[in-house]
Amino acid sequence: MAGSPFSPALFKFLAELREDNTCEWFRANRERYEAEVRGPMQAFIMAFAGPLAGISRQFVADPRPSGGTLFRINRDIRFSPDKSPYKTNVGAQFRHASGTRDVHCPGFYLHLEPGGCFASAGLWHPDPATLKRVRTRIDSHGRAWRALAAAGIEVQGESLVRVPRGFAPDHPLADALRLKDYYTHTPLTQRQVCAGDFLETFTGICRANIPLVKFLANALELPF
Repeated sequence: MAGSPFSPALFKFLAELREDNTCEWFRANRERYEAEVRGPMQAFIMAFAGPLAGISRQFVADPRPSGGTLFRINRDIRFSPDKSPYKTNVGAQFRHASGTRDVHCPGFYLHLEPGGCFASAGLWHPDPATLKRVRTRIDSHGRAWRALAAAGIEVQGESLVRVPRGFAPDHPLADALRLKDYYTHTPLTQRQVCAGDFLETFTGICRANIPLVKFLANALELPF
């Protein structure tokens, strides 16, 4: 694509929403949201479909405004003490085709927020059965897991205090086994996001994280 679909207007909208996170403000500015936030993200999703297929055809770039790659702007406030109706960020998750409606399956992620943009890859908040399969893979394929660090991939996530039951407390990969998520975090500046080569920048980040996503797909017996 020629140039980035993102502009400073996206961040200005989200910053203003943060200041007045109400249904009244959003209704009055819905056209801005569609033109400055949702539309540009949908355009980026469509543009990334080609590079994503070059990474793996098992991952999906779906630009639909609902039920696709783009996260909804509405917050789920049912069980939250914070009743703000809208997110003050926009996110897109390019999920494995096996779980296109499941945010907890392996994939690549783009998060845009004033002062807090980042790209990510991996697995976030998996269910207990999925988590056990990943840990079992780490235990049985230690060399492949260590190769991730050798490739410069820093895996992050929430962590348990102790090694989970079923694995030796002094396991050489204890730190990895304690993790409850398996993802990377690459900070981005707003200038990078709005730059003409941002599609190439994001594609490069995703390519660099292929070994992690492939490891996770193998752990879950998913094609890559």
